[in-house]
Amino acid sequence: MGNALQEQLLKAGLVDKNKANRAKSQKHKKLKQQRNTKEGVVDEAKLMAEKAIKEKAERDKALNLKRNEEAQQKAVIAQIKQLIDTNRLPKGNGDDQVYNFEDQKSVKRIFVTKDIHDGLTRGKLAIVKFDTQYDVVPAPVSDKIKIRDEKYIILRNDPSKEDEQDDDFYADYQIPDDLMW
Repeated sequence: MGNALQEQLLKAGLVDKNKANRAKSQKHKKLKQQRNTKEGVVDEAKLMAEKAIKEKAERDKALNLKRNEEAQQKAVIAQIKQLIDTNRLPKGNGDDQVYNFEDQKSVKRIFVTKDIHDGLTRGKLAIVKFDTQYDVVPAPVSDKIKIRDEKYIILRNDPSKEDEQDDDFYADYQIPDDLMW
């Protein structure tokens, strides 16, 4: 086919016979030299194709990684929702006590029973928020939620503070040295 093209160029007068012979001999010398040195013919199109394949693979890998992260985030949110739904304590009504707490620098309130109020103040219960709804859950459940994503925990009092307060209450009393049991 190269010869047919060469003949067409000669007939059209675009190339003279000497130029055609020189190009043919240069091509022949180049091929012979490559055979002798055992170098492969550098095919730029092949290199470009390999580069494009590699870039596509990297883009696909990044896209898959992003999709996996999104799927994991959705799974975590579903787990948190399930933990809240299965462990929420019943809400109080207008006759119960009001418990005030802070959510993003604004004071919110929920109605709770006396037992739930005591549990919240002692750190045995916690307030969580999913979407726009506040719920009260046991402290171990709030710990599980905190492991997954801390932003859902609105309030969890530290249970050790009350123990410290009890110790401080008796700090003013003197214990006699000669106390006998």
